[in-house]
Amino acid sequence: MTEAASNTTILVTGAAGFIGSAVAVRLAAMGYRVVGCDNFNDYYDPALKRHRVEALLGPAGVPCETVELSDGEQTAALFDRVKPALVVHLAAQAGVRYSLKNPAVYVQANMVAFGHILEGCRKHQTAHMVYASSSSVYGANAKTPFSESDQTDEPVSLYAATKKANELMAYTYSHLYGLPMTGLRFFTVYGPWGRPDMAYFSFARKMLAGENIPVFAEGKLYRDFTYIDDIVEGVVRLLFKPSAPEGKPPHSIFNIGNNQPVQVLDFIRTLENAFEVKAELDFQPMQPGDVPATHADTGKLQDWVGYKPTTSLDAGLREFARWYNQTTRANVSYLK
Repeated sequence: MTEAASNTTILVTGAAGFIGSAVAVRLAAMGYRVVGCDNFNDYYDPALKRHRVEALLGPAGVPCETVELSDGEQTAALFDRVKPALVVHLAAQAGVRYSLKNPAVYVQANMVAFGHILEGCRKHQTAHMVYASSSSVYGANAKTPFSESDQTDEPVSLYAATKKANELMAYTYSHLYGLPMTGLRFFTVYGPWGRPDMAYFSFARKMLAGENIPVFAEGKLYRDFTYIDDIVEGVVRLLFKPSAPEGKPPHSIFNIGNNQPVQVLDFIRTLENAFEVKAELDFQPMQPGDVPATHADTGKLQDWVGYKPTTSLDAGLREFARWYNQTTRANVSYLK
């Protein structure tokens, strides 16, 4: 541990979440003082969030405060207490399909809260903030792989629209106040401790219970599945190397994806192999808000921080299966 690291405080929002908990643990292991926060909402079983805090954050020495970031006073008080030098903003309302059912929560969690985070960074002159965007901002882009320079002004879900709005808001704060900020377009993250609403997690649960798996668009969609450890590596490298485009505000966007899209049917076969169970498939039409394919161009990430995700789908799903089977034996509520 270096003295510089131990004297640097990093705020990780959404720290009880899938990516947030993994990032917080990694930063703490590097010797930084990490403070987490989460609102512990019930979008999925809060018991999983509590379990992450107990099993991951606690042993790493990372406190996780309960804070509602869409409340401006709570967010301002959080920044006053923590006084972060760096911010990793991962708190958000996730899920494309849920945004069709409950759009209002996305406006509050993904836009109002983001504005409060930006204000906290401005008032405390945060040295750098990285924040979660999403591959969904590319919409139904027919050009692959998706490059950060592609147009992204035709989102096909409100979730995607809020993430694009985040990028524009961050750019404006960088332009007006000179604040270094970096947006991260994540591509279909998976792995141990993941979210139960994500396809691979719900597929595993239904498959092991002998239930049919709903497969949209006949399984012909392609997704650029990215293992959690690869996401964390990208986040951490970018956090400590803010970009400064010449003659422009200190704001940049990076894809973090595996650069190897897989057809959903092939993904299911790999999941079957990992669990050694056969899945029963229920083919359904393509859902509103879905896109035919995602595929990350990671050239910009490689050029800036010398990193490209490397975990194969087979290796990543086997790690997920190992964790899932161990956790099932613990008889936790969120796997039932």
